[in-house]
Amino acid sequence: MNQREAATHGGETHTPDKRDFDIASLRGWLAHLSATGRVATIDKPVSLKHELAAIAKRLDGKQAAVFLAPGDHAIPVVSGFMSKRAWIAEAMGVAEKDLLKRFRDAADNPLPWTEIVSREAACQQVVHTDGIDLHALLPIPTHSEHDNGPYITAGLVIARNPRTGVQNVSINRIQVHARDRMAILLLPRHLHAFQKEAEAAGDALDVAVAIGVDPLTMLASQAISPIDFDELEIAGALHGAPLPVVKCVTNQVRVPAFAEIVIEGRILPDVREAEGPFGEFPKYYSAQEAREVIEVTAVTHRRNPIYHTIVPAEMEHLLLGAIPREATLLSHLQRSHPGVTDVHLSVGGVCRYHLWVQFAKKREGEAKNVILCAFGAHYDIKQVVVVDTDVDIYDPAEIEWAIATRFQADRDLVLIPGAQGSPLDPSTTVGEPEDAPSHLQGISTKMGLDATRPVVYAGHVFTRVRIPGHDAVDLETLTAADNAAFDTYLSQS
Repeated sequence: MNQREAATHGGETHTPDKRDFDIASLRGWLAHLSATGRVATIDKPVSLKHELAAIAKRLDGKQAAVFLAPGDHAIPVVSGFMSKRAWIAEAMGVAEKDLLKRFRDAADNPLPWTEIVSREAACQQVVHTDGIDLHALLPIPTHSEHDNGPYITAGLVIARNPRTGVQNVSINRIQVHARDRMAILLLPRHLHAFQKEAEAAGDALDVAVAIGVDPLTMLASQAISPIDFDELEIAGALHGAPLPVVKCVTNQVRVPAFAEIVIEGRILPDVREAEGPFGEFPKYYSAQEAREVIEVTAVTHRRNPIYHTIVPAEMEHLLLGAIPREATLLSHLQRSHPGVTDVHLSVGGVCRYHLWVQFAKKREGEAKNVILCAFGAHYDIKQVVVVDTDVDIYDPAEIEWAIATRFQADRDLVLIPGAQGSPLDPSTTVGEPEDAPSHLQGISTKMGLDATRPVVYAGHVFTRVRIPGHDAVDLETLTAADNAAFDTYLSQS
């Protein structure tokens, strides 16, 4: 019995969460959002260059945007269907406060996928293998002002480890710069390791790009997992049932069977082509550089597909990265520091760089250990603020208040210079020449702030001011009267 079979037969029995809507496909989720007033349909023709992204940005966090006439294409485009934390919790079938726990449970208890045959797979109802022209087939937008052309921003890139065959799933920016060729950004993570191993052997790396999947599968793709761990198994656990997959038409990669669109191809060895500039999640542009290239071998899709695009640096983009990271960071910190009760990657820190930690401190000095532990958990983290459990870490004003009243720089500040940070943080390149070698890119000074009050303090020095009964006031009942009595009083001389 192989590892996958053992996991299938010997694992826990998972039951789907109770939901009153279909979450098995993107269509089910969009139907639910539409039925609850959270979809804005734009039926007028819009340009794929900037206009579509501009409209989607205006709706971001309010409604998902559906464009029925994008450019010259008949395929609708959707954006923003995961742009609120509450929506993502709803898709999971849990309360917002249980969001991280639910994701962590799924990551710790993956469900192996189940393979179906091609005739049952919606994503292979239509197959193109000859004369492929991505620009003609798909409505791929150009998002930001200085982007170097149209980009696929919501594609799940799936590849197999050349040595073990185990898959990896990630979301990478992909510039479509030719009819059947795409330049892809590979950061130093699992897909990059697969590509390097294949290239060292002189081989291409087979890949697939799945566009238009349900929100739970999208979220699972961003899990921080070991290298030989297929994120589609986390998707199954989030669904409460094995995810149906199908083998690609032109390679051995398995993709979500109910995806809207799948682009099949291979990353060519020893081939690099220009990619960028592109507006990234820090809300700045990345430079143009020579990147790896995908040669497209097939495009498959549903009979009437829906194309999904993510507007870079807006809430759908930021939350997709934040929630899986938060779940992993919380688990990591709690293993060494059980007093950690919650974590939050702030929107102001682009949901990557600034981490706020809620901590029940028992001894002096513990908060600094929490800070150091957080920096070791993920290289993207640039600033950590540790606060007490009476501070709401989802309220920036509360964090600032804690720093203002519980932090002194000479004793509570932690600085770690010369550490690895995010290569996409433009401040890490200040002072470096444009052609600086790769080993100098992303070098950052980390900063930690211990904004916790002392364990022991005199009197009420660090006691928060509260008014008894404040939380129990029923304003709706108390203010139900009109202002007639007060207006009469005012009119009296």
